[in-house]
Amino acid sequence: MLDTVQHHAQPQAGVPQNHLAQEFVETLRLAVPLMLTQLGQIAMITTDLALIGRLGEGAVAAAALAHTVYFVSFTFGLGLMSAVSPLAAQAFGAGDVRRIRHSLRVGLWVALLISLPMMASPLYGKQILIALGQLPQSAALAQRYLNGLAWGIAPALGFIALRSMMSAVNRPQAPLWITVAAIPVNAALVYALIHGLFGLPELGLFGAGLATTIVNLGTFLATLAIAAWRKPFVDYRPLAHLWRIDWPLMRQLIAVGAPISFSLLLEYGLFSSAALLMGLISTTAIAAHQIALQVTAVLFMVPLGIGMAATVRVGHAFGRGDPAAVKRAGLAAAVLGITLVSALTLAIILGRYELGRLFFGNGEASAPTVALTAMLLLVGATFFIADGLQTIMGGALRGLNDTRMTLLFAAIGYWGISFPVAWILAFHTGLGAVGIWVGFSVGTFVYAGLLILRFRMLTRKLAA
Repeated sequence: MLDTVQHHAQPQAGVPQNHLAQEFVETLRLAVPLMLTQLGQIAMITTDLALIGRLGEGAVAAAALAHTVYFVSFTFGLGLMSAVSPLAAQAFGAGDVRRIRHSLRVGLWVALLISLPMMASPLYGKQILIALGQLPQSAALAQRYLNGLAWGIAPALGFIALRSMMSAVNRPQAPLWITVAAIPVNAALVYALIHGLFGLPELGLFGAGLATTIVNLGTFLATLAIAAWRKPFVDYRPLAHLWRIDWPLMRQLIAVGAPISFSLLLEYGLFSSAALLMGLISTTAIAAHQIALQVTAVLFMVPLGIGMAATVRVGHAFGRGDPAAVKRAGLAAAVLGITLVSALTLAIILGRYELGRLFFGNGEASAPTVALTAMLLLVGATFFIADGLQTIMGGALRGLNDTRMTLLFAAIGYWGISFPVAWILAFHTGLGAVGIWVGFSVGTFVYAGLLILRFRMLTRKLAA
């Protein structure tokens, strides 16, 4: 069995590992399943909201409030789970089977341990929302949804840990197929529990949240079963001695993952503040901003998948002590990302009015909102590219376990530059909603530039 494991952990014979074209191929091979898995997650969230929409506008608003509370808590856990990927990838590059197993193990333990305090925020969502000035009725509705949703945090984080390990050993396909299979199951279960079909109780918003929890548990268990019993994962014995915690490695996971968590929270906070700023401008600005942001979220899955692949490819090279391959992996990911995001951005620019009409219709009453949405998408072209680049370079730096400087750069880019510039342009130059998006672009470009400089500095230091 050891020979089989070592075979999986080493580069394939005859593959020109020093060839940039091969690096493009390997990065893309990893990135496509990862980005499709993320799109599958968005598809499930979108399906939930569409089905909740049949309960009325109040239910949709409550679900939006609930997601705000839930994702602030979940984002912290997401950052910690992101650290499983570089640790396992470095072990894979070094051929260290034991460390691959330990990386997953500490990831699963951290997922379990942090999910308990993380549940406090959703379970007290009503009090949090009322304290933030929301109406008691809306807060109470949101709490029903959160009561069902909160219990799915632990399995959702466990799924991410397993997916990270599978990607680190160049096998990202299983989580993708499990996610694809979960989309219709999730839709059917949400609908059945909301309306009480097939002998199930009619649970309304609580049923929608409970269905998501059940699906999270199902996807986790399915992925865990594949990791335990299917090749090549079984060769790594991922569940062997699961009760033994590698405390030094757990400390390293937290040291790498905590800055990622805080960076994500800074980004999430910026976009949450943007919605508040739009509210100070007009209702039209809020609506246009939300649609432009939704388009951005879908587009973002492409660089996110490439960034995840960059973490793995850089981690492999770093683990086997190959500075030239580290640099090549980062370069290939950046060029690939810029190329794909630029092509998609061009498509969005050309179809920006059609995208606005898709959401708001062709009527005269919606024409100003459609026009503003199109303008934001046009201005957002530079933001899309900058955001994609920072995601990819941030992923490359994770492969080197370098996340503390990324947190500093996120604070500078998002809150030192983006927010002040957006405020000034929106309210002191008359640019309004457009000014907010320009501010985002400026700050994100600075952030991306700092990450590029950091990666170049570290690769030169490795090569010295």
